[in-house]
Order: sequence, then structure tokens, then C-alpha cells
Amino acid sequence: MYHAPLREISFVLHELLDDHSLSELYEDAGYSAEIADNILEEAAKFAENVLLPLNATGDREGARWSESGVTTPKGFPEAYKAYVEAGWSQLSMGLELGGQGMPQLMNSAVEELMFASNMAFFLGTSLARGAVEAIVASGNPAQLSQILPKLVTGEWMGTMNLTEPQAGSDLALLRTRAVAEGDHYRIFGQKIFITYGDHDLSENIVHLVLARIDGAPAGTRGISLFFVPKFLLNADGTPGKPNDLRCLSIEHKLGIHASPTCVMSFGEKDGAIGYLLGEPNTGLSHMFIMMNAARLSVGVQGLAQSERALQLALEWARNRLQGRPPRPGVPDPAPIIEHADVKRMLLSMKARTEGMRALAYYAALELDRGHHLPDKVARAAALARAELLIPVVKGWCTETAINVTSLGVQVHGGMGYVEETGAAQFLRDVRIASIYEGTTGIQANDLIGRKLARDRGAAMGALLKELLAELNDARALSPEARAIRNAATEGLTLLRDATEVLLQASGESVEKAQAVAVPYLELVGVVITGALMARAATLADAALQSAPDDAFYLSKRQTARFFAEQLLPASQGLARVVKAGGASVVDARSALL
Repeated sequence: MYHAPLREISFVLHELLDDHSLSELYEDAGYSAEIADNILEEAAKFAENVLLPLNATGDREGARWSESGVTTPKGFPEAYKAYVEAGWSQLSMGLELGGQGMPQLMNSAVEELMFASNMAFFLGTSLARGAVEAIVASGNPAQLSQILPKLVTGEWMGTMNLTEPQAGSDLALLRTRAVAEGDHYRIFGQKIFITYGDHDLSENIVHLVLARIDGAPAGTRGISLFFVPKFLLNADGTPGKPNDLRCLSIEHKLGIHASPTCVMSFGEKDGAIGYLLGEPNTGLSHMFIMMNAARLSVGVQGLAQSERALQLALEWARNRLQGRPPRPGVPDPAPIIEHADVKRMLLSMKARTEGMRALAYYAALELDRGHHLPDKVARAAALARAELLIPVVKGWCTETAINVTSLGVQVHGGMGYVEETGAAQFLRDVRIASIYEGTTGIQANDLIGRKLARDRGAAMGALLKELLAELNDARALSPEARAIRNAATEGLTLLRDATEVLLQASGESVEKAQAVAVPYLELVGVVITGALMARAATLADAALQSAPDDAFYLSKRQTARFFAEQLLPASQGLARVVKAGGASVVDARSALL
């Protein structure tokens, strides 16, 4: 069961974030609120009718490996063909590349629907946008004309090859070699955890591979980026003979069974032919373009699986009869949604899910503004804000999703622990999201070590100042909205103070700052989301003045109140940890663990 939450998405796009400003920035693409709604309606049909029926069956069947290659579950090739023919891969690709030029905000909203309906399927297709951006930033004109058109249309798929058996997240240790030979290189090495490294969906696969040219400097300074096609290209650009690469095996995983996670071997014979993208030894900076795009998408994965878990839990709770709550007028037995603790769990799921949507879409909007605002200074400020928020979206949304999907199992009771209800799959599938594309610890270190430190907290300070001013100016008409606003204001103040302490601590001891980096990321996530929920409550308040019985806006205010009263108070404990909790980690003796 899944129904695309189009009203919820529409509220965030058009009311909470006021995406009308994008109409001017994306005038060439014809973006408007009406166009956005039409696209989302079509995406919902595709998600519900094409991808959703393959979700449970794909999970049970899984991807399959053989000597001849990887086979995806039944129905996946046909679904991918329909996806390409419908033009979904082109949605947010630039007009100059042959795409539709829609904003990242639109792309994130469509991704939510696709990931919710079938996360394992959409994992492979979602990499295309980041691959195209990395190639555009690093490739020469000949390379762009050779491989971009097929990637943009989706006729070819792309992968990201970073991790190696001996080097997990530490790319300085990678050993894959690149040997120069004429206008190309011979690639030798092995990569692991490669999403859709091999499959039967597209006619060719363009692998983006990090490798070290012979003689290059040690560490990350000596890493270069190459594109290595599965099939070598003929003179007319069509796929020709197989390249010297293959999938050695696929991983047997906790979740996302239908998504082939491959061990890839390059150069078992004469070397896989690869082509250098950009200058030698600059590969990591180019690959980070793809990684950042992927990190935003991974945050949306957490949102999407949470929405699925919420919908299923609500349906179960409304129909499962059990017990009688201590309240007059309730039938015996009553639907478990009437029990206080079940209601608490459902409110927690709903508040967290709506909060994730607001935060992820907000980051996407800032990316759009950071690339398209006409004023250079405003453009730079928006991009800095987006870059500040992306590790939070990736880290906080995925960790929160684990909580939400686990609560979904809990609402089902014992039935949630058996596969037939479907609740367990959402938890299994989303568990990887806080690990791949950089663990939560890596996101937190990126947040404090790069995004916060590079400007000594200026981007964070500007964000907090803006949100505080907005809350102070907001016309909170009801007592509920005023209380929500006050809680959000308190959270922002706590975050501001904790940021100042953390910046000072970072200058004194990097290790001590890193010891509280994840609590700080969690603090940022819950507080910024709390401010956005307060904005939602203010909007709902205004709408209820003319339509006091509107169930949608009543629900919005109710959910925001729960976030303010039961979730936002965590900011007090997190702020305390950030200010004084690092020493207990640094002083701990590893031998005593």
C-alpha cells in the first residue's frame, strides 16, 4: 500500500517554501507551480502503477549473479524501459544537455515518490544526475559529446567506483592503478559496494572510477578520475566489444535485495580501457560533485521510506482492534490508534516524516538558488547554505528514518516482525542509508570540519539569524502556534550558543570537536526542522482563520505541536553534550572498551 502524498508535497513546495520564486529563475524551462503539480501527478502514477507492484516481489526475488552477468528481478527491465521512454531521467538535466531543466527541488520531490515506491529499483537510476554533473565539470568536448547524450536520456546508466577492499572510506589508501597508453589508460584494480555495477537494464554502463596514475603522489593528492565503459565504443558511438571488467559477485545484504551491490574487477587481462576526466590528480574534487548529489538523494531515501512506514502503520492502527483505552465513548475492543502510546508513536512518525520533507526540500531549494540567482553575492550565500545543510539532510534524515521505520514495526506489534505485513522491509531497506555515501560520522565531521570551519560559522550564523527573525515577525494567532514558535526560538538559541562553543573547541582540539560532531549534526537537524515546523504551524494558523474545520491544516498544526513538545526538547540534551561531552570520549582509554 502506498499513495503518493501529493497534498503534503504541494504544501511544502508552494506554501512552506514558496517555490514561486523559481518561476523566474527557471523561466527557460517553463517552471511554475502548475507545471510542478502536473509533473508530480504523472510521477505518482508511474510510482504507484509501475514501480510499486515490483517492490515486494523484487525484495523476495533479489538480483542474481552468474558468470554471464547480473540479472535484476522480474519486471525490472520492462519498468526501466518505461522509465526511460517517459523521460524521467531527463527531468532535472540541463536544457543545454538535452534535459528538461527542472529545478533540484522538483527533482527531489519526484525522487521521494520513486524511492518510496521502490527504493531498490531507483537506486541505480538516481545516480545518473550526479554522474552527468561530474562529467560536465571535468570532461572535454569530445568526451561530453561521446557519453553525455545517452546518460541524459537514460539509455546508459552510470556508477560511482570509490571503495576498495582495503580502503573503506579512506580514499587515500586506494590502490587501483591507471597506466597511460596513447589517448587512454589501462585500469587495474578492484572496487566493492558498487551500486548497479552490473545489470540487465541498459545497453551500456559508464563506470566513473577513481584510480592512481603510475607515479602519482601518495594519498588523496594523487587520485584521478576516469570513465570506463562496460562496452567499448565503436566509431559511431554505439557499444562494441566488452571492456576488460566484470562483476565478480554481488553482496548478500540486510535489505535492498533487488539492487545489485557489486564487487567489480578491472583489468584481469590487459587492463580495462579508461579515459581521463579532467587533469591528472584532480579526481577527488570531481567525484565529490557526484557524491554531494548522491548525499542529498540519500537523505530523500530516508524521507521516502519513512512515508511508506507511516502510511502502513496508520492503516494497520486504524483497523487493528485490541483493548479499550481509558476514555469514555470508545468501543471495546477499539482500534489501536485510540491507545495513547500507539497514538504517540504515530505522531512521532508523522512529525519526523513531515520534518524530513521540509528540511530536504529546503536544502534542494537553496541549491537551486545557489546556482541560478542573478546576484553573485546572494548566489554564493545560498550555495554555502545548501552545502551546509546537505550533510545534515544526509545524516539526520537517514538516522531519523531508522527510528521512524522501527516505530512502524513496533506499531504492528508481533505482526511487524514477520515479512508478510511489509513493515520490516522499510526498516531493512533504509538501514543502509546512514552508511553509504559516507556514514553519519563522516557527514558530521564534514559539517564541522569543512562546512562550519571554512567560514568560522558565518553561513550557520546567517541561517540562524534569518530563522530567528522570521519567528519573531510571525503572526502566531492561536495559543498552539505561539507555543510552537517559542519552542523553535529556544531551539535556535541553543544551537547558536552550541555552535559558538564548538567553534572555539575546534580551535583548541580537533579530536574533542569530532567527539561531539554527531550530536551537533543531530542538534542542527532537529532545531532547523523545528523552525520549519513552526513556519508550517503559522501557515496553518492563517489558513484556519477562514476555514476553521479544514482537516489538513488542523493536522499540520497538531503535528507541529507534537514536534515542539516531544521532539524538539531533545535539543537541550544535545546542546549540553556538544558543549561539554567531548572530554569523556577523548579521555577514554581504548583498551578499556
